[in-house]
Amino acid sequence: MPDIIIDAADGGNFSTYIATPNTDLAPSIVVIQEIFGVNQVMRNLCNSFAAAGYIAACPDLFWRIEPGVQLTDQSQEEWDRAFELMNAFLPDFEKGVSDIQATIDYLRVTKGANGKVGAVGYCLGGSLAYAAGCFTDADVSVGYYPVQIEESLELASNISHPLMLHIAEADGFCPPEAQARINEELGSHDKITLHTYPGVDHAFARIGGGNYNAEAATLADQRSQEFLSTALG
Repeated sequence: MPDIIIDAADGGNFSTYIATPNTDLAPSIVVIQEIFGVNQVMRNLCNSFAAAGYIAACPDLFWRIEPGVQLTDQSQEEWDRAFELMNAFLPDFEKGVSDIQATIDYLRVTKGANGKVGAVGYCLGGSLAYAAGCFTDADVSVGYYPVQIEESLELASNISHPLMLHIAEADGFCPPEAQARINEELGSHDKITLHTYPGVDHAFARIGGGNYNAEAATLADQRSQEFLSTALG
């Protein structure tokens, strides 16, 4: 299906890959990109969510820097470019969160939707899923291996809808001291569910990636599906 165009709150617009199920009145999910843009990995995730009965949309959050980025994790050159894009994005990450809200708004009223919308993010998107729980009206959020959220845990007081975080125990981007802070400060929050996966590294759920771990990925995905289904129907 061709990408759709969504208007940004601060002007301009951005492309969004969307996959739809063969059902009526389906719940929706904003799939939040990794640092590689809306590449085939993210599109495949959207397609998988659509096969599970969701309208799934992945907005291009790098559009203000470079529209249409589709990198892979297969070369050092692409890794370097991905980190350049992430570093350019982070100073204005609030605009990215605003784009997530704009995508939520679109999905609430799009044809065939039941009005309920969740957010699921990976890597950079995992951190933005946490931000979505803090700053958007998503009905539920799920973050896979978020990074640097230990620097903004006080924002969790804003969370009023369910949030699940999947943490990789051997994540080089989220060291043990950061994980300890996350567990200590978020573990008692009545809307937050935390899961840690022993011995696996960052991006353990990225199919085809060097750190992919089928056992951990399958368990995390099962937990996510149950969590999303409970919140979205």
